[in-house]
Amino acid sequence: MLRLWLIRHGQTEGNRHNRYIGKRTDEPLCPEGENALKVIRQEHPLCVQQIYVSPMLRAKQTAQLLFPGQEMHIVEELSECDFGEFENKNYLELSGNQKYQEWIDSNAALPFPGGESREAFRNRSLAGLEKVICHCMNNHVERAAVVLHGGNIMNLMESLCSEERSYYEWHVKNGSGYEVQWAGSLNLTEKGCLEYIRKWP
Repeated sequence: MLRLWLIRHGQTEGNRHNRYIGKRTDEPLCPEGENALKVIRQEHPLCVQQIYVSPMLRAKQTAQLLFPGQEMHIVEELSECDFGEFENKNYLELSGNQKYQEWIDSNAALPFPGGESREAFRNRSLAGLEKVICHCMNNHVERAAVVLHGGNIMNLMESLCSEERSYYEWHVKNGSGYEVQWAGSLNLTEKGCLEYIRKWP
């Protein structure tokens, strides 16, 4: 049975200021984020056979800190959402922006102006996880870590997890995530193919 740890990358400077940091901004971890990950590695060490990572710098740095010296498999589809015109801005800077207000009023259902739609991002995240699972199955992997982004995690857990929660209820802080078990279904559109075990760490 395949067990996965879906881990959100550590904190960046943009995260500290509540900015929309997507796939257009490849910023590194901030010192606070690095230090927090070192504490997590010491207090909650994980032993996994394979590590799969978003191509973004912050995800690769997180994997290096949590799993030093281990090989990483880059999964392009697991990069963060394209926030379009909202990229690298926070809600204060977007206050008064008509497009932002329309997006808020839609309960985030509208596509990001000049960026990705929720559906496109969800489908891309699912395609990334499918690559991870297929690689694990082909290589007889039973324990794997996937270091990615908050949006990816919320998409995957809402779409596939056996436990019913809404998208935003699956939000996790930087450096945190979920331990899940793959139920064995090759149909990644099937609800319940990921079994929730616990929040991590």
